Amino acid sequence: MQNGFEIDQIDRRLLLAIEQNAGLSQRELAEQVDLSLNACWRRLKRLQEIGVIQGSRSVLNREALGLDLTVFMMIKTHHHSGEWSRDFRRHVESIPEVTEFHRIGGEWDYLIRVVTTSMSGYDKVYIRLIEHFDLATVTGYFSMETIFEGRPLMARLTQ
Repeated sequence: MQNGFEIDQIDRRLLLAIEQNAGLSQRELAEQVDLSLNACWRRLKRLQEIGVIQGSRSVLNREALGLDLTVFMMIKTHHHSGEWSRDFRRHVESIPEVTEFHRIGGEWDYLIRVVTTSMSGYDKVYIRLIEHFDLATVTGYFSMETIFEGRPLMARLTQ
């Protein structure tokens, strides 16, 4: 149950279909899950309203765009106040090369995924990240190969 709404098998089929191909027309989607156009539209609208669907995106090829370097930055900080955290979050969000940002438990405080053009591109991100914030430790782990990423969520829920 999500926000008081039950997600049934038809919703699950809809979600799986759009997660695999967000470019399907509504007609194609309705046919694929065996619904009328109106019923399909109502279900999609409801799934958006309850927050299960949060927009749609196209997947771009990083290498084709010259974004060949992925770095996972691990960060430890001396500061844990709400105000410092809010300021740090705003700062990290302002760096366009940051594609993911997580507050994590364990030995480290934050995990940041950076996608950029080169080592010098990463260095610019690093300098921008640390220029206004006192961070205890910043370590970068460089991805040599992406085995897979962006796995569909619904594949796990429909098995």
